[in-house]
Amino acid sequence: MPNKVLVLNTGGTIAMSVDASEAVKPLDDQAVINILPFLEQYADVTMKNVFQLPSPHITPSHMNELRIRIESELEQDRYAGLVITHGTDTLEETAYFLDLTLSLSIPVVITGAMRSSNELGADGPVNLISSVRTAADPGSKGRGVLVVFNDEIHAAAHVTKTHTSNVATFQSPEFGPIGTVSKKGIHYHYAPVKREHYEIETADANVPLVKAVAGMDPAWLQFLLEQPIDGLVVEAFGLGNLPPAILPTLQQLLDKNIPIVLVSRCYNGQVQDIYDYEGGGRQLKKRGIIFCNGLNGPKARLKLIVALQQTNDVKKLQALFEAM
Repeated sequence: MPNKVLVLNTGGTIAMSVDASEAVKPLDDQAVINILPFLEQYADVTMKNVFQLPSPHITPSHMNELRIRIESELEQDRYAGLVITHGTDTLEETAYFLDLTLSLSIPVVITGAMRSSNELGADGPVNLISSVRTAADPGSKGRGVLVVFNDEIHAAAHVTKTHTSNVATFQSPEFGPIGTVSKKGIHYHYAPVKREHYEIETADANVPLVKAVAGMDPAWLQFLLEQPIDGLVVEAFGLGNLPPAILPTLQQLLDKNIPIVLVSRCYNGQVQDIYDYEGGGRQLKKRGIIFCNGLNGPKARLKLIVALQQTNDVKKLQALFEAM
């Protein structure tokens, strides 16, 4: 008997069509369901619709709603694996959020498409087939949330969208894919060394994300002092350095007990407290700014949203972010 796999659809390009004006729109609510017959040779597939949303419309609250739906579905029936279809713009964020908040041993795979369902060379069907095969494979258990695209398997914490239109857009720049999908089977090269799990109820913390640029004007950040924010993530230069002009504003936020998490705007490497000059990483860490290793800005933001349900103590938060 084939393994049972649940497919939950949330929308995105995989569920869209191109109209006569060459505009891509969510015109076809059957686009993913039409792929179902091609999946049945690989697993006993049940398909359900959760949302019909373009991925720029997805919020952390939607991600949390999806988590709750997944847990509810798995309480009602036993599945060997789970696949989620999702728009590509925020796919990596939903994948990482679920990786942090789901405590499951069964495979959870997220996929989507760069080309809409009725375009020549549509990649949605093959991505969905590869994802169902991955979710049904016993070797996928215990590896956390996976992203399957273009016959590659990526860990949720490391994967990112790297190209606006190429079907090979999802890459893990520093570590590469953890596995591949071939006609013969599912092949893993390595497993993520460490997994984190956080019990949460909501995902409504207000955490902005800003990117450092040369000549940054502190006025761009000062409005945050009047906002009801719960934390802040800053994408810094290089190893973790910032323009000195914005330090007084950041210090005011720290003085209000607002945790600030620092990542690099580089997509390879990690932030480190090395440079000891005004705005340098060593001085930033002395001020109490939290250094985050191994995550990009959007994912660090989601981790802070989740972590703030555990604690708002800066030292405890620092320990959580250094544990990557």
